[in-house]
Amino acid sequence: MKFPLSWLKDHLETDASLEEICARLTMIGLEVEGVDDKAAFKPFVIAKVISAEQHPNADKLRVLMVDTGNGSPVQVVCGAPNARKGLVGAFAAPGTYVPGIDVTLSVGNIRGVESRGMMCSEKELEISDNHTGIIDLPEDAPVGTSYAAYAGLDDPMIEINLTPNRPDCTSVHGIARDLAASGLGTLKTRPAPSFPVEGETPVKVRLELGEDKHLCPGFALRLVRGVKNGPSPVWMRRRLTAIGLRPINALVDITNYLTFDQGRPLHVFDAAKVNGNLTVRRAKEGEKVLALDAREYTLSPANVVITDEDGIESIGGIMGGEHSGCDEATTDVLIESALWDPMNIAKSGRTLGIITDARYRFERGVDPEYMVPGLERATELVLELCGGTAAKLDVVGYEGHTPKVVDFPVSEVKRLTGLEVSTEESVSILEELGFGVEGSGERFRVTVPSWRPDVDGKADLVEEVMRIHGVDNIVAAALPSHNAVNGKILTTLQIRTRQARRGLASRGMLEAVTWSFISEEQAKLFGGGQPGLKLANPIAADMSDMRPSLLPGLLTAAQRNADKGYGDVAIFEVSGTYEGDTPEAQRRVAGGVRRGTASLNGAGRLWSNAVKGGGKPVDVFDAKADAIAVLEACGVPMANVQFEAGGPDWYHPGRSGTIKLGPKIVLGAFGEFHPKTLDALDVSGPIAGFEIYVDAMPEPKKKTTRTKPALELSPFQAVKRDFAFVVDKEVEAAAVVRAASGADRKLVTGVNVFDVFEGASLGEGKKSIAIEVTIQPVERTLTDEDFEALTSRIVAIVAKSTGGVLRA
Repeated sequence: MKFPLSWLKDHLETDASLEEICARLTMIGLEVEGVDDKAAFKPFVIAKVISAEQHPNADKLRVLMVDTGNGSPVQVVCGAPNARKGLVGAFAAPGTYVPGIDVTLSVGNIRGVESRGMMCSEKELEISDNHTGIIDLPEDAPVGTSYAAYAGLDDPMIEINLTPNRPDCTSVHGIARDLAASGLGTLKTRPAPSFPVEGETPVKVRLELGEDKHLCPGFALRLVRGVKNGPSPVWMRRRLTAIGLRPINALVDITNYLTFDQGRPLHVFDAAKVNGNLTVRRAKEGEKVLALDAREYTLSPANVVITDEDGIESIGGIMGGEHSGCDEATTDVLIESALWDPMNIAKSGRTLGIITDARYRFERGVDPEYMVPGLERATELVLELCGGTAAKLDVVGYEGHTPKVVDFPVSEVKRLTGLEVSTEESVSILEELGFGVEGSGERFRVTVPSWRPDVDGKADLVEEVMRIHGVDNIVAAALPSHNAVNGKILTTLQIRTRQARRGLASRGMLEAVTWSFISEEQAKLFGGGQPGLKLANPIAADMSDMRPSLLPGLLTAAQRNADKGYGDVAIFEVSGTYEGDTPEAQRRVAGGVRRGTASLNGAGRLWSNAVKGGGKPVDVFDAKADAIAVLEACGVPMANVQFEAGGPDWYHPGRSGTIKLGPKIVLGAFGEFHPKTLDALDVSGPIAGFEIYVDAMPEPKKKTTRTKPALELSPFQAVKRDFAFVVDKEVEAAAVVRAASGADRKLVTGVNVFDVFEGASLGEGKKSIAIEVTIQPVERTLTDEDFEALTSRIVAIVAKSTGGVLRA
């Protein structure tokens, strides 16, 4: 939601600064994403051309003397066709950044004549696309003053991140109401519209929705005769342009303006183009409509439409039709204000691929009680800007709004938030927000206003009190600690899930998080694809089924890494898979894959592999070792575990195995993958994997006493640094490793040799030993200076112990 500060102040009487307003918006839950204070326009001033002479060396250039209001004229070379003596426009001095041409001006020399600035066009200031000439202002424009202030371009723009549960703040008025309730000002109330009404609205509306009356709970319509359509006033065009809307004409601009001003989407029909009465109904299968965006949409009975005797005139609540749109020839107009079902609007908009400001508001829920007042306000603006005579309002289907009433114990504020808020303040906050409060003492009956569909219970009321009182007043408090990570608060399955993760991480594998839904082809490949596991509304065509296995996601993730040059990958995931559409059919599985030479000890970077011409590819035994590690980590009695040759169809039949506990309990499977499986997934390379069913493990028969201390992990990211030392051939690599490890026992947690090189370039009797040092901060994040100091210590101690020097 984006709006100029001046628009907000139309609804809020306040002396607060821009900074205070933005801070308060964020504090009350309307997070400010950005502020454009229009500082780029501040250097431009109004200036007057006092003389315009032909450039001596260019036919299309003129040399202007410009009065900028500071006493001494400035010489400017200009090529605009309308540059002339007496013209008043916008001047930019040297040092000014001109956004339209992305240039910071300097004193220039154009065809031998010095130019100290420029007179600007609207395009150069990004006001419009007009670049045929420089800005031409009225003669009485105040020379020397700010052009931005004169043209209204100094209005700061505020953009907030609006959460879906706050439809009341899809309007500037709603945002002002929240700020007023927080004590930042006073909400301005506009008098109710008042204008003469003559005659009936001849066009009638029928709601033909059968039992689905909720699809259109109300419809209001009014005819205005004798309007004169044309451009909307400058102030309205300027505001619409500021929020990214293109002004069209007064009738259309009024509806767009009220959409943002009051959160009330409306629609206007050219009455002359409407044939007969209007009907609200479901669309017929295959019906088509040419919408206002000049695109044709094919509809279905899932869509609700407004039709006349000629056919569809509008997609209800989403977008009007091109046929009945208003233009400069419109003289009679039908103004529509209706209510639409939020869920149906959301589904229709997504299905049709239409994103409009009306859809954005209707799918979140507009104020039902403002349906008629919103139309009255629109009528008032039409009469004010376009003239005409209003007919009597016709309302169909609306049965009124039944407000929700919530029982509210004020003590819940303290219980749920820890804030000490007095009863009087709590009641005052709710009343300022528009809630009706009845009762006394510590318990009240609160009536929820029609514009707050998100408030259902007492916890929601507590949230309202909390955010207006101030979230920053909540004192931070630590959560109570427990004696052990695996205390009684965790179930056996939760404990084993953590143990499986730690067990696989300790084997050098990296944890991945993949999508829970995959394509139908992948699902069938791994034993899934049942109709009950298909998504009703998938986010993408290749994510249509709930996954029956973790392996498709892990395999494709490994391949994506390989495609980017990381061929040696070892990743795992402990998460859910789905064998049916019931809670009991969801499994907890630990799965993993290794690709390339990603064996347990990091063979891909082991120095000996370079000598052998590459590391040993992963195979079935690597996958078996990973599977066994999960079982051991989860406490499965390995003496009772049985291994059988062969596994599911997606594994290689001769290089796979199944793990059982007794003859009936299947704990998992492992192996190298079948070539057909890899081809179907477009995965290549030596790759092996496993899956262990964590939820299939039997409960332990007896409790065991924990004797080992809990694993303590550093909250800081480990960093790896490479060093290559040139040493005598007689020096053992282990000596270099010991020396580097001793540089700092706390920070250096691992040293690994990944390369040994001998060659004439190193000198006779010399070799190079390359090590990878793992640095693990434990107390704080290390700075560049810390790393430089530690690096120096490592180099110094290796030199002292082995005589090695850094390889150039």
